[in-house]
Amino acid sequence: MKLGEPSLDQLRIFLSVEEEGSFGGAARRMGRAVSAISYGIQQMEAQLGVTLFAREGSRKPVLTEAGRGLLAEARAIAEASDAMLAKTRSLHAGLESDVSLVLDVMVPGDVTAPVLREFRRMFPTVALRLNIEALGAVTACLLEGEAHLAVAGPVVVAHPALEQQAIGEIELVPVAAPDHPLAAGTIAPGDSRHHLQLVLSDRSPLTEGREFSVLSPQTWRLADLGAKHSLLKEGIGWGNMPRHLVREDIAAGRLVELDLPEKPGASYTLSATWRRDARPGPATSWLIDALRDRLARCPGN
Repeated sequence: MKLGEPSLDQLRIFLSVEEEGSFGGAARRMGRAVSAISYGIQQMEAQLGVTLFAREGSRKPVLTEAGRGLLAEARAIAEASDAMLAKTRSLHAGLESDVSLVLDVMVPGDVTAPVLREFRRMFPTVALRLNIEALGAVTACLLEGEAHLAVAGPVVVAHPALEQQAIGEIELVPVAAPDHPLAAGTIAPGDSRHHLQLVLSDRSPLTEGREFSVLSPQTWRLADLGAKHSLLKEGIGWGNMPRHLVREDIAAGRLVELDLPEKPGASYTLSATWRRDARPGPATSWLIDALRDRLARCPGN
């Protein structure tokens, strides 16, 4: 038996009858005559070679076993079509079809999570891709065309292909475990040079040959901020960390904030950055504003 292919309209009629519980209810919902609804079901049944509803012996159409088996597929096709139409309407309205976002690892998760959750609610038709990078690798994603928007730190000098806008800042503080020699008392100028410093490394060539708040010639370079955090708590070296990540450790005595004469801790400025040849659309602009507002409301670093 050669099967036919039901139309999208027939699938919607099928779903309406099932959801409304009657041919009359489906007709009212779709603004059609009952005869048109009945004809659409008959045509779909003829094309598929199955009976979708048991009509005899009941005023209410009841799904047959075949009808129940095809219901999920029919609903998935209709929902996919609805999603495509919604995205098409968004494109005609100037809304991006997708947004690729890369965030500096220093951006607090308490800022990122609620903003992204709200983004998905506000822009359900916009596909969002997220990447987390450190230092120059954030900007490299933009320059290499892997992202539309970056929230980058201050370590990369202005690039002629990029536009940027400051949206907040993170406080960095030097810390070490309480049994580390630098945590013992008064620190003389140059003492930090005699101890291993844990440094966040840059996986991009944009900052090659440049150092940021590196005081010691003895360094371990890590691409992962979480690994650096763990090593610091184990007493392996000292290093700068975002205050929001170590606040509880300092309060609990697991880490000590160091009063280094060189004052390597600093305000780490975060900037929304994008390519000049790809201006932010409505969804991207919303992200910039939402991240700025959330950073401003974030508890003191």
